[in-house]
Amino acid sequence: MKTVGLLLGGTAAALLATALILTPGWNFSKVHTTQTGYRGTSTGELSTAESVRLLKAANALPDAIDPAEAGGKRATDVYKNVKVLTDLTEGQFNRVMLGLGAWVGGEQGCNYCHNPENLADDSLYTKRVSRTMLQMTRHINKDWQAHVLTTGVTCYTCHRGQPVPKGVWYKDAPPKAGGAAATSHDLGHPNRVNGFTAMNTDPFSGILDGKDAIRIQSTQALPTSFGPTMFATEKTYSLMMAISGGLGVNCTYCHNSRDFFSWPESSPLRVNAWQGINLVRDLNANFLKPLQAEWPANRLGPTGDGPKLYCATCHQGAPKPLLGAQLAKDWSELGGVAATK
Repeated sequence: MKTVGLLLGGTAAALLATALILTPGWNFSKVHTTQTGYRGTSTGELSTAESVRLLKAANALPDAIDPAEAGGKRATDVYKNVKVLTDLTEGQFNRVMLGLGAWVGGEQGCNYCHNPENLADDSLYTKRVSRTMLQMTRHINKDWQAHVLTTGVTCYTCHRGQPVPKGVWYKDAPPKAGGAAATSHDLGHPNRVNGFTAMNTDPFSGILDGKDAIRIQSTQALPTSFGPTMFATEKTYSLMMAISGGLGVNCTYCHNSRDFFSWPESSPLRVNAWQGINLVRDLNANFLKPLQAEWPANRLGPTGDGPKLYCATCHQGAPKPLLGAQLAKDWSELGGVAATK
């Protein structure tokens, strides 16, 4: 019996090994490493053929819109109530409108912002908001090349054919305390933003809509009242997780894990990320916040604030929005600046 048991056990092990080797479901995809930092620092991003395929599918480009013919009347001479794109010709203006209908309008198209009976009518809040969005897009392309370079952005970068981008955030309502505890101090409530940890549930407030410091280490040897509190440290870690998820990268995309604090040992991409954080602060403070009075009740968050943006709004899981597609060169109407040779 012992011999029979050994034979059966050996046969089962051989069959299992064969299944592991030959059955497609058991095969692991080959993992590729792309170096993002200096040689010898082991900073790189991992990917598989399947993860690359899914990323490309999620960042497919919209249908191209033919350039406007040169010359022609100004849009302000043809249409009423043009307040932002006053420098464009009729053809350029119409091209931008076609883009907005496809990129932002969703199923409603142009009617998402316009009264079809009177295109000059400003009664829809979406039309009033869109003016600010156009100003913001031009501002990014012209004044934030430190972050977007000459790649540029269009409305599609964030909206992807939907009226509301996927990656917007609101201030969290204070979580309800359980049992005898009076407050949870924003801890112990895992969610998508904080990486499903027990860290801070609202890492953006004060940082991405203000100027709170992003720091986890004191600048002095011993703790002082000037050093970061544990709460600020938790908030910073949660923010880093949100950035990592928004770009679809690991911490080592920007940092050297041997010394997260050190700039000289970090990837050069950390500088671009810092520019991105400052860009987000600028946009939230100077474009999104002033729109507070425009939002209807169904567009407000749990504490009554309007939508704001962060890294995921543009990146949506990709290290570069739309995988680095060169949008600026095709959309000078939106402030795009073509790359110089």
